[in-house]
Amino acid sequence: MADNNKPPVDAAQKQKQDQQKGAVPTATVREPFYNIARWGTKPPPGEDLISTAYGDRVACDLAFVENEPGVHKPDPILVADNVVRRFGGMTAVDVGHFEIERHGITALIGPNGAGKTTFFNLMTGFDVPNSGSWRFDGRDMQHVNPEQVARGGMVRTFQLTKVMSRLSVLDNMLLGAPDQPGEGMLRSLFPGMWRRKERENRQKAEALLERFLLIKKKDDFAGSLSGGQRKLLEMARALMCDPKLVMLDEPMAGVNPALKQSLLDHIVSLREDGTTVLFVEHDINMVRHIADWVTVMAEGRIVAEGQPRTVMDDPAVVDAYLGAHADVDLGDDSVLEGLEGRV
Repeated sequence: MADNNKPPVDAAQKQKQDQQKGAVPTATVREPFYNIARWGTKPPPGEDLISTAYGDRVACDLAFVENEPGVHKPDPILVADNVVRRFGGMTAVDVGHFEIERHGITALIGPNGAGKTTFFNLMTGFDVPNSGSWRFDGRDMQHVNPEQVARGGMVRTFQLTKVMSRLSVLDNMLLGAPDQPGEGMLRSLFPGMWRRKERENRQKAEALLERFLLIKKKDDFAGSLSGGQRKLLEMARALMCDPKLVMLDEPMAGVNPALKQSLLDHIVSLREDGTTVLFVEHDINMVRHIADWVTVMAEGRIVAEGQPRTVMDDPAVVDAYLGAHADVDLGDDSVLEGLEGRV
């Protein structure tokens, strides 16, 4: 089990040591993505912008995990136990045990009404369960509000994008920056106490907008962005607080094919930066190509878990939870061609 108290940079150093010992396949390792504000989209000397080391490690670890619901993972970052949410007489979520592997991409799939978004709401403090407990990075998260959850390193996006339409794209990004000293009434009267932090936040926001191909839109109203661009903005804003886990609720919903490839690349790059990803998606073809692990929900319960190929090829899963639902899109392989060699 990893030491959860170490800062993210220690994880990269540890990985370099493990490589020297032959513990993981040789791959270029760079500093975590949260340092991108220092060097923008250009990598530091001697380091590559893209690394596959985290993906290699997760693939090796999960190769020995049983394909069954509620299975234990080698290094879970999120652990949920007996989480139940009822609305009147209907049970929306009834999860016995669920774990998310650190540094991996986990897909949460299932038909509409399976409880996926409700589960997201519970884990991130937007809703309160009737019973249950869960831990994120070793910390108990019951009764923690969404702001504190985000400060702790777990952030989410929404199926319906949440942007401030009358604010600029850059201002929307700055809203995601934590611990802004200028927010206090007293400190706001003394620019010297917050100006440096504001400058750093702006540099970080612009670096992220550059990476997400939105830098030319930074002064435009967020309301003028297309649906796909708003998805990119939400994902970029989520990274302003240097999260350890990013939860994406149907990131491809309503996105035109021209932007799908960009979104896919960014999801994969999150893992390459050492960020854990949990995402809900109905495009099964996309799930098959980028997920390290797939979890299937139906009627609020975890009914299957495993490697993508194993889960997708399970006739019971296909017939009962995928094949009979019109909302499942097998997708277009051409959109995924750019991911070859990275997943």
